[in-house]
Amino acid sequence: MTHTWNTRAETGADVPVIRDIVRTAFPTPEEAALVDALRADPEAWIDGLSLVAVDDDDRPVGHALLTRCHIGGSPALCLAPVAVRPDRQKGGAGAAAVRAALAAAERLGEHHVVVLGHPEYYPRFGFGRASAHGIGLTIDVPDEALMALTLDAAHPLPAGTVHYAAPFGI
Repeated sequence: MTHTWNTRAETGADVPVIRDIVRTAFPTPEEAALVDALRADPEAWIDGLSLVAVDDDDRPVGHALLTRCHIGGSPALCLAPVAVRPDRQKGGAGAAAVRAALAAAERLGEHHVVVLGHPEYYPRFGFGRASAHGIGLTIDVPDEALMALTLDAAHPLPAGTVHYAAPFGI
């Protein structure tokens, strides 16, 4: 049976729960620290683009975060991290949070999103190889791992180097 997830923007009360979700979903605490650093960075953080998938009691179980980055000189968003409580993984909570985050970005008038992640996972949301659009990084990563998406066909993806927010350290 497939679960239908409710999603919403994070609230202040969700911050420690999100930290715990991210901490337990990854092998090191670095990603949880990254989320905290991005939340504190006024150049990166955009209210309404930290989305959670919640259980039937409105407790977050999954999280997707979009923050400001640039492709060349064009503003864009970076999707990272995406995390789900280990006991709720493989149940659609992460996908629901990603879809909600992308929809929220589109409502805010954002046009472009990049993700550095699993090439088997992100194409389901419309992401494709960034290199096909002339988009790259200053670090070496597998070509298939850097993906990009336009949220509006009237605004094609720009070519250029992705410049992440300072907390990413890239």
